[in-house]
Amino acid sequence: MNASSPSPAQNQAATATLYGGVTSRRVTVRDLATAKQRGEKWSMLTAYDALTAGVFDEAGIPVLLVGDSAGNCHLGYETTVPVTMDQMVMLSAAVVRGTKRAMIVADLPFGSYQESPAQAMRNAARLMKEAGVGAVKLEGGERSARSIELLVEAGVPVMAHIGLTPQSVHAFGGYPVQGRGDEAAHQLLRDAKAVQQSGAFSVVLEAVPAELAAQVTEQLTIPTVGIGGGPDTDAQVLVWTDMAGMTAGRVPKFVKQYADLRTVLGDAARAFAEDVRGGAFPAAEHSFR
Repeated sequence: MNASSPSPAQNQAATATLYGGVTSRRVTVRDLATAKQRGEKWSMLTAYDALTAGVFDEAGIPVLLVGDSAGNCHLGYETTVPVTMDQMVMLSAAVVRGTKRAMIVADLPFGSYQESPAQAMRNAARLMKEAGVGAVKLEGGERSARSIELLVEAGVPVMAHIGLTPQSVHAFGGYPVQGRGDEAAHQLLRDAKAVQQSGAFSVVLEAVPAELAAQVTEQLTIPTVGIGGGPDTDAQVLVWTDMAGMTAGRVPKFVKQYADLRTVLGDAARAFAEDVRGGAFPAAEHSFR
């Protein structure tokens, strides 16, 4: 090797685009496909505003999802169903503005794509043109295959979502684990293969038995993203408010809380209130002369 040739370590750093590699551009679907080929697992978090998204971007999270979970986490809805396209465009644009490197994926909300592939195309185009996202996500396997195919043919990268699909909460009667039993497992495998065949670049597996998620991951060439899918999927996603301990009350079994921000913010608010009530704030250093 001559002095001008890159070392193996330099070559590895140049190609490891998800963690510690290329930082001069956004992560792409090609980077995610390459990560699967080399067995590199990656993380995805939800984000709904520029400030939080910027923190996650600086932390190196390669993919951020502007989820319709904003309905539960930020907009005060009981489910994701009421979330509108206008809300998703606004939130997605904020996340794009707050980031530089992460791939930004935005959910197509309930009612924005189920009518027809043409409807899906129209609303996906809004998210790409008005918000600037790099990809969209929609729920459904075989039933969404035609929409995925049309979007991909038009140049829209699509992340699919199967298993527990929260937009179908009323049909499910809650949030039950999906894919239990032979028939349900076979259907989930068919759904996974259908979205891959239609051109999806990855697929979310939500609330699926770990063994089944591992089987799907092994059989697909596209990356699988687990949320309650066990440890063997290619990637993992969590709702950031669950991950950071902002969510009040019980969280799903699959959530690991990495912080207790709800307590931290509550303590800060109480300390501020005490300072104001006692006259300690604002002090001289916080006042103009």
